[in-house]
Amino acid sequence: MRVVRIANVDHVSMGTAEPVPGWTGGEVHRSRQTIIPEGGSEFFNASVVNFEKGAQTGWHRHSSDQILVITMGNGIVADEAQEVEVGVGDVVQIMAGENHWHGASANGYMAHITITSSDSTASR
Repeated sequence: MRVVRIANVDHVSMGTAEPVPGWTGGEVHRSRQTIIPEGGSEFFNASVVNFEKGAQTGWHRHSSDQILVITMGNGIVADEAQEVEVGVGDVVQIMAGENHWHGASANGYMAHITITSSDSTASR
């Protein structure tokens, strides 16, 4: 068994992120806190991703399903057909190969836990 205390996991900058449409507040940033590192599980990868105001991932897809568990703030998860507002406690399943983006609203912060299969790859 392994216990991770998220408050003790270092934040690693993911650099500047693509702003949501209409964002005028300057650069937006994200950080990652790795919960299950690559190679740490035969089956899963997991991280907390922290989005500053207006930060989002930009369009991308994964080779496996992706599970998002919203743990802080409010944000948006979108696919090519819809944009859905999400908040603390919401769980989102994004199917393998589904083109999507997710992130904080323009005026707020958001964090989510992301879970993918250990062999999952992301592409734009």
